[in-house]
Amino acid sequence: MITVYGIPNCDTVKSARSWLTAQGREHTFHDFKRQGVPADRLDAWLAALGLERLLNRQGTTWRKLDEPVKQAVVDAASARALLLAQPSVIKRPVVEWGDGAVTVGFDEAVWAAKVS
Repeated sequence: MITVYGIPNCDTVKSARSWLTAQGREHTFHDFKRQGVPADRLDAWLAALGLERLLNRQGTTWRKLDEPVKQAVVDAASARALLLAQPSVIKRPVVEWGDGAVTVGFDEAVWAAKVS
């Protein structure tokens, strides 16, 4: 089973979900805004992807954070609480594939290889 994590109004998440549907791939959607960020999954994502791949330092939510909050994020451990409290700073979508792999973002070529 494919699980897509993100925010429903995010254009990239919308594109990713539409693409999966167009490919005939069943998937579940986990809405960060309604369901929160699953702490156990976040730990797995940080281990698999690393903080820099998971943290969206370009987004509006990050830019609006106070400078001391930003400066305090120096490693996965220090970022964990922020990622749980502010799901919008997580790059989207995070996808857990049926084979156990985890990806972040939507890249049609990468995804096509995953579903072939």
